[in-house]
Amino acid sequence: MTEEKIPDYKKDKKRVDGRKMDELRPISIKVGVLPNADGSAYLEWGQNKVYAAVYGPREALPKHTQNPYKAVVKVTYRMATFSVPERKQPRPNRRDMEISKVLGEALTKVIFTEQFPNTEIGVYVEVIDSNAGSRVACLTAASCALANAGIPMKDLVAATGIGKAFGELIVDLNKDEEDAPDAVDIPFGIMPNSGEIVLLQMDGLLTKEEWAKLVPLGMKACADVYAVQKKALQEKFSLSEVSEKNVEAVVEAKPKQDHSKPGFEGVVKQSVSQQKETKTEKKEVKAKKVRK
Repeated sequence: MTEEKIPDYKKDKKRVDGRKMDELRPISIKVGVLPNADGSAYLEWGQNKVYAAVYGPREALPKHTQNPYKAVVKVTYRMATFSVPERKQPRPNRRDMEISKVLGEALTKVIFTEQFPNTEIGVYVEVIDSNAGSRVACLTAASCALANAGIPMKDLVAATGIGKAFGELIVDLNKDEEDAPDAVDIPFGIMPNSGEIVLLQMDGLLTKEEWAKLVPLGMKACADVYAVQKKALQEKFSLSEVSEKNVEAVVEAKPKQDHSKPGFEGVVKQSVSQQKETKTEKKEVKAKKVRK
């Protein structure tokens, strides 16, 4: 970006794409999109488009990779050759391997891996269109895919990018902002219900004061991402709809209390008297047989 095109964020109070400083790009998530996977998700975040698939838990092979105490979470991150303007080499590079490792560590923190010893949980994420923030987009999609697969987790993982560009603290940096002269990019992921940070990397420099202001922005942005995740999972499994129908069914099926009938003590007395009558009838039948 040339000197002439550098925007004045402080004056305009708007970013290059018209967003506010704490505003995310549009996000949409669909769950259960790949029928052959145990769990899957498709995410669009701005111009990022990501698929995530989960397989397992399954036996970890070769056997020397097994952990007798917990499952091994193996993440494979890949960018399609056509996902960026310049054709990407199909083989994994150092960046792909680094992101795979980082995502695996973040997801391991939320999965109850101790429930599946000697197994492997395979998570595969592929970026088919990229425009800044693909790392956090993949982590967000992978979390939904794990939930779709029924993998026990402490919480979902909601992630976004936070940082600084053109002198302003912002969330969810786009490509122009990542390329800014003073750009600071921080992939930031949390467990929304506990607020525990599971992903934190930083490329650039910030003061303590800037960092103190940036963390609340990141927490709020992750809460917005979490709302989209919950909505996608609810739409897939119709959780709210099912719960409402269940409540209605229980209310309709519940018999109305008839106060004209005897209470608990009366029912017990009736039951006892019925048992006595039954015993008397049996004795009479036996007596008739003996007479014959």
